[in-house]
Amino acid sequence: MRKHISLLMILFLAWPLASGCWNRREMNELAIVGAMGIDKAGDQKVVTTQIIDPGQVAAKQSKTVQTPVMTYQEKGNTIFQAVRRMSTETARELYFSHLRVLVIGEELAREGIGEILDVFSRDQEVRPDFFIVVAKDAKAENVLKVLTGLEDIPANKLFSSLETSEKMWAPSMTVTLDKLISDTASDGVQPHLTGLLMTGSMRKGENQANVQEISQDVRLKYNGIAVFKDDKLISWMNESNSKAVNYVLGNVRGTVEEVPSSAGKRKIALEVIRMKSNMGVKVANGLPRGTVQVHVEANIGEVQCKVKLMKSKTIEDVETRANEQLKKNIEEAIKTVQEQYKIDIFGFGEALHRSNPVYWKKVKNNWDEKFATMPVHIKTDVQIRRVGTIGKSPMEKLD
Repeated sequence: MRKHISLLMILFLAWPLASGCWNRREMNELAIVGAMGIDKAGDQKVVTTQIIDPGQVAAKQSKTVQTPVMTYQEKGNTIFQAVRRMSTETARELYFSHLRVLVIGEELAREGIGEILDVFSRDQEVRPDFFIVVAKDAKAENVLKVLTGLEDIPANKLFSSLETSEKMWAPSMTVTLDKLISDTASDGVQPHLTGLLMTGSMRKGENQANVQEISQDVRLKYNGIAVFKDDKLISWMNESNSKAVNYVLGNVRGTVEEVPSSAGKRKIALEVIRMKSNMGVKVANGLPRGTVQVHVEANIGEVQCKVKLMKSKTIEDVETRANEQLKKNIEEAIKTVQEQYKIDIFGFGEALHRSNPVYWKKVKNNWDEKFATMPVHIKTDVQIRRVGTIGKSPMEKLD
């Protein structure tokens, strides 16, 4: 009897394994979405998907010249409806697990991106590690139709470019779905996204010839930060202010700072190699006061004038000038945000919530108004670590 019971138990436990992968899907049945764009047309949403053609990506030596991606587009009253309607044309099920970039058209961003956040956060197939950007002065569908160089797949190029730009050039920042949802839902910070700018004729950008020339007619580049209030785009920040915002947020992983030398208009370029920032809010006499401390380590990258870098006094002078300029840039950015946008995109509200939850409870409903008039004390500390492989610049003999 015990043997029969044991046998039945083994068969019962082994049955799920014998059933195989019940929800498996073959690759030749899927349309892999590398990038997605969302726009508006009247009261409807326009969804554009950039589908990767694995055959063309793999067949690099093929005699036939075809693009490695295809775009499909549909309209719907909702984003979900437009995506499902796309199946009438793709002949394959759209697969979003490899989504790299989501592009939102500026017109839709100004109307509100709440519906976008809702549909993507509900879909269990979508991984939240893709980057979200706003098409600056353009529709998302036009951006996704541009063929790019260096990378076979435009979606990968957009992803890698933003990742590299964030590391090397401070005005850009990467924002994923989780981060955007968190900022949108928070009472103490307003969301912001990097802008994607298209230059040149859209029609030329769709042709394979655009990537077969030394100088492309159509280019995509990241430019500025889109500032949101709740879920609506309200304005764009310029390059200088975008960089300063990232200094305050501690997002600068590497960039270049140009410091005016003592010799007139000539510059000294500093390569920022690491930085950290500390942001806080204290309450004095019933009013909030913000503080920002930024520590920067940099190397000398280029010298346009006669300076004796081997002397400590010269290095101290360059550090002083760098501190003055960095502090000025951050002050201007904070002033612009407070006076023009009147919203907290830095997260001072979140810092106040952590340090003084009792006071935060009193002001959270009108925090943006409080922030707009809040004084912010800024302290910068720029330190030069290395001057490069030479002490004297060749410019000393040429001048």
